[in-house]
Formats: sequence, C-alpha cells, structure tokens
Amino acid sequence: MSPDVPHPQHPVVQRLRIRYAKRGRLRFASVRDFQRALERALRRAVIPVAFSQGFSPHPKISYANAVPTGVASEAEYVEIGLQQVCEPGDVAARLDAALPDGFDVVDVAEAVGASLGERLSGPLAASSWQIRFPSVAPRHLDEALRRLVAADSVPLPRVTKSGRTEVDVRAALVSAVVAGDPDEPDCAILQVVVRHGTPSVRPDDVLAGLRIAAGLEPPVPPVATRLAQGPLDEQTGSVVDPLAVSAATRDPGTAADDPG
Repeated sequence: MSPDVPHPQHPVVQRLRIRYAKRGRLRFASVRDFQRALERALRRAVIPVAFSQGFSPHPKISYANAVPTGVASEAEYVEIGLQQVCEPGDVAARLDAALPDGFDVVDVAEAVGASLGERLSGPLAASSWQIRFPSVAPRHLDEALRRLVAADSVPLPRVTKSGRTEVDVRAALVSAVVAGDPDEPDCAILQVVVRHGTPSVRPDDVLAGLRIAAGLEPPVPPVATRLAQGPLDEQTGSVVDPLAVSAATRDPGTAADDPG
C-alpha cells in the first residue's frame, strides 16, 4: 500500500478541528449531504484520515450541532482524526478546493481539550444568530422582543428520539438586540445569543417564542444565519471561537497575553 494512502489500521496521531460555512443554495443541504460531500473531498484531497477497527472500518470524523436544513451558517464544526501529522493550513487549502462551492472551509486548527460532542460545558456551549425579518419594521420587532424577554418562560413542545419534551426559549436567551438594515428600511435584524441545551433552541424556536409572547407573524419568512458557536463568555455574554481557544491552549504565551 502506498504511504500516501490511508491505512485502516493505523491509529489516530492528530486531531484537526475544521470550521466551515454553509452558504448560498447549499444552506438547503442536509447533514447527510454534507457528510457525503466531506468524505468524498477528504479522498480527493488525499487527507490521511484514520479509520475505526473491525470488519467495516469508518473514517474517524465527528460531527456536532449542525444547523437545520435550510439555515445558513458561518460557524459549523467537524473534527477529523488523522493517521499522519499534517499542517492545518495545508489541510484547509486542499479540503476547501475539493469541497463544492457553498461548503467553504473557514479555518482548521489542531484539536485540544474537550471533544466537540461535549457541547454543554465544552467547545460548543452557545450560538450567535442573525435573523433577518423582511417587511418587518425594526420598532415592531423590538416591541415583540421586549415582550419575549419580559416573560418568565416560553416553553415549546419538542419531539426527540427519546420522546416528547419541552424547550424554554426564554431561558435559553443570553442576549438579544434589534437593528435596522440601512439598505432596507422595512427589514429588521435580530442578533441573538442562545445557550445550548438538550435539546437546543433553534431559530424556528425563537420565531415561535416571538409569536407566542407577542403575536408576531412576519409576512415574509425570516432568514437565519449562524454567525458563531463556541464557548460562552459568561461575563460578556459573547460566543468565543473554539479554534482560538485551542490555539491559546497550545501556546501558553498566547493565552497569557490575551486580555480576555
């Protein structure tokens, strides 16, 4: 077997965390669509992915907290295990060239610390969303938001694999602010930070919360984009880039010099 071809029995010697975006028409791609595209791209880019043991080896790829189908994102994350040490910048360039336009690699860094699956206390504890409301005046959205924030709780039913449960939209809100679009006077923009839970509050849940708390019924479907997800800075209420956290953890000097 060529040394450039991944061997299914070689162990993981490096983990890389990949930040990618879902843009344009590919926001309508499902999680499974992206998984297939990524596995093909890894083969085309000749990335030495490690494989599981057994009769049916699978590539060592971990997916976490993907956006719902139809929602755009600038901050999706996936982690891959490699059987050879690679330079993250080289992997980013090769993988981005091999993926379809719209699945765009934003950054790659060596993974350290908690896995992507440890969302509640680990790398992916919160999300920052931008939700655009065409044909809704900012003052109307602001009034609806005030009513949502003033509510003690806004529970919503949710059906999961484990059965029926509830999510509390109000409890998940960390911060929310309404802005206008200078190019579209009748378009309101909601910037919201949401704490992840089990299950997590999604943009559709925020819209449902605004409808329940304030009767807001947008005449045009709002458009949501995830801007960031990562650890939550409890003091500022902002979402921290988990790749930046990984870099600071690897370099003690960087961490010490960071005022945050």
